Amino acid sequence: MGDYSKALEFYEKSHKILEKALPPNHPHLAISHLNFAACYERMGDYAAALKALRSAFQIQQQVFQESNPAFTSTYSWLGRVYCSMKDYPKALENFEKCLSIRQKALPENHPNIALTYSNIGDVYRLMGDYEKALSFHRKALNIQENVQCNPLECVTTYTNLGETYREMKDYSTALTYFQKGLAIHQKKLPKNHPDLAIIFHNMAKLYLAVQQCSMAMENVQQAVDIAQKKLPSNHPHLLNYRQTFKEVQKTM
Repeated sequence: MGDYSKALEFYEKSHKILEKALPPNHPHLAISHLNFAACYERMGDYAAALKALRSAFQIQQQVFQESNPAFTSTYSWLGRVYCSMKDYPKALENFEKCLSIRQKALPENHPNIALTYSNIGDVYRLMGDYEKALSFHRKALNIQENVQCNPLECVTTYTNLGETYREMKDYSTALTYFQKGLAIHQKKLPKNHPDLAIIFHNMAKLYLAVQQCSMAMENVQQAVDIAQKKLPSNHPHLLNYRQTFKEVQKTM
């Protein structure tokens, strides 16, 4: 539903119960810390997310071997948090560790491998290496469009591809992918979910680039409206959406 503060509240209650019932290095406590990290990352509190991930990692190191699949979620979330913090080398390092374990533990066409390919591709996009980005996104899509997987994971790849093509100034291809992602999101998520705001903002930037200013304003307004309802007032996404809103306003 995208109400991360409410989710965090329930995770904290659950964690207190687990702390009383389990030894301090129990794997369920690591999962609890991962749940905290996921909430903090989505709320834009990256320092708190990193702290929770380190707690999870410390527990996992005590009870699992390095190649255990339990580490994949931790590495994946570390990758996401470092990516949000714009520390792309560390993001890539963690996504690659996640991929290495998943490739040994899972079939080559498993949806979790596809999702990791897409995450790696997006880091390469952010580093400006569009050819590598496209290569990884195509690997992801090749799996996702040919096996049964969570449609929302396809949206991640569609969105990442859209952003890559937008930055390459191939706006028609970018728009096609954004529209594919938006169609799935609108079917699967509540209308005020923060993930919808991400796609609306991406589309706003695209329309601004091709000087379709009314469409840019329509989309960025939707992004801002959702984010103001669902995200903390200092969330980096909301601040970014407001900046784009100002840029669009200047062209009207």
